[in-house]
Amino acid sequence: MNSFKFTLLILLTTFLMGSSFAVGKIGLSYSSPLLLAGLRFTLAGFIMAVIVIVLRRPHPLFKGNWIKMLIIGTFQTAGVMGCIFLSLRTITASESSILTFTNPLLVVVFGTIFLKTRYKFYQWIGVLLGLVGVSIAVGAQIELKIGVLFGILSAVFWAISTLLVKKWGSLFNTWVLSAYQMFFGGLLLLLGSFILEKPVFILNGYSLFILLWLSIMSSIVQFAVWYYLLQKGDPGKTSAYLFLAPFFGVLSGWLLLGESLYPSNIVGGLFIIVGIYLVNRTFQEKYNLVKRTL
Repeated sequence: MNSFKFTLLILLTTFLMGSSFAVGKIGLSYSSPLLLAGLRFTLAGFIMAVIVIVLRRPHPLFKGNWIKMLIIGTFQTAGVMGCIFLSLRTITASESSILTFTNPLLVVVFGTIFLKTRYKFYQWIGVLLGLVGVSIAVGAQIELKIGVLFGILSAVFWAISTLLVKKWGSLFNTWVLSAYQMFFGGLLLLLGSFILEKPVFILNGYSLFILLWLSIMSSIVQFAVWYYLLQKGDPGKTSAYLFLAPFFGVLSGWLLLGESLYPSNIVGGLFIIVGIYLVNRTFQEKYNLVKRTL
């Protein structure tokens, strides 16, 4: 893959990741949070499920593997996205994106504790910088809003789902797993909406456009481009650019919603961006590759 195409696709997928927070917050003007998240991922998952069936991608043959996909969807879609949309009720899209995208830092912590995975020194430096960034970005607030808690929980659920995918992902076709975990998670969010909130959706041109954008562009297209980059390129190099997502989250919140950029958000966000870059960057592997070619 040439560098221009790689750069263009990286910018597209991280922009769609980050900007979905601002678009989602706009959508809350027309819908209750869990209902909007549920409709988004049920629709996206259903469309992807139809696609993988038509393309005859291999589906799980054992009931236990379907249960594993349900568990992943519970954390990745229902847990992460439910918390994101709930957080957007009381905090800005910028703050929610910053908190959510600290998940790579938590993957290192949880992976060490629960899976006994060994990480490199610079990755732990990244975790430390990320935690400092969160303290600066969130600790500067006089009032600890409930949205901050939901933002942190979204990162926790995302980190857990990442470890589950690392453990079970080899059992599934990537596209099949993506389709059904979104669909199962979306159904759980719809169920949660009718149990935990008063579901409201104001149907008009604006709300329909937002729902379709979130379902197709910010879910299907974003996932497809991201997985394409992971498969066609170096996963370590690709993942290192995940730091662009919270950047686009802050930028889109400012452009689309007129959110203020406080010094604490900017400084804290920069610490987190550097932390994410260090956690995902595979310096040692690149060094070893250079040595082998000499």
